[in-house]
Amino acid sequence: MTAQNTIKSHPFSEENFLRAAQWIIPILLVTLWVISKASASFKLQLLPSPVSEIHRTVDMFTDGTLVDYVFVSARRAFTGLIIGSVLGYVLGMITGLNKTFNAFLNTTVQMLRTIPMLAYQPIMIIFLGIGDELIVFMVSMGVFFSMYLNTYAGVQGLDKGLDEMARVYGFTRREYFFDVVLPGSMPNVLVGVRIALGSMWMMLIAAESVSGNSGLGYMAARAREYLQMDRIFMILFIYAFFGKMSDTIATSLENYFLRWRKT
Repeated sequence: MTAQNTIKSHPFSEENFLRAAQWIIPILLVTLWVISKASASFKLQLLPSPVSEIHRTVDMFTDGTLVDYVFVSARRAFTGLIIGSVLGYVLGMITGLNKTFNAFLNTTVQMLRTIPMLAYQPIMIIFLGIGDELIVFMVSMGVFFSMYLNTYAGVQGLDKGLDEMARVYGFTRREYFFDVVLPGSMPNVLVGVRIALGSMWMMLIAAESVSGNSGLGYMAARAREYLQMDRIFMILFIYAFFGKMSDTIATSLENYFLRWRKT
């Protein structure tokens, strides 16, 4: 074993410290949560205890209610993610590469982006009704703008010297796209993926709270009406877990597609 491997495997190495540091703040928040239950404040006493929260989660998981809600929400979220990401990426590429499409579409997309997502809801209820289609549409819209803006910015921000190099070496359009545009815009596209994953969950819970009759957002809305704080906290933890998993996925994609940065 080399000295470098010995250092990396040491329990007090910098790598292990940084890996553990990401859990310090969550642990502190849970600690404050436990301490708050001992407070004399009436408002803090309304918070559920960690033990009751665990019992509630286990009960809902055991009877299948929580699994059903999570499955329904995840299906809606990832359907909207796929639709919005593909449309945003393709349109961002086309608009970024083609001056005619840029002139016709970019300003319109930028204008639509400034309209709050929930403002589309009354109009889309007329066409889609209240159900999965409306929720998927709203998630797709939130994801679409994130992917479009970052893809468009990635293409527009390509080094102009690369265009000249492609002409000098006689690149075909296919070679220019796959060898210059795709790798050059990838950092911005992956930023769009990271933002889209966050937008996906935020739009999902907003849409389900208003339009859904199932899913985590619907459960959160019902819990808010009846002041079921244990359910509200449980949903917060579930979304925090989903957010952590989304960030892990985005980081893995960046490490894979941008591994050339480390060479």
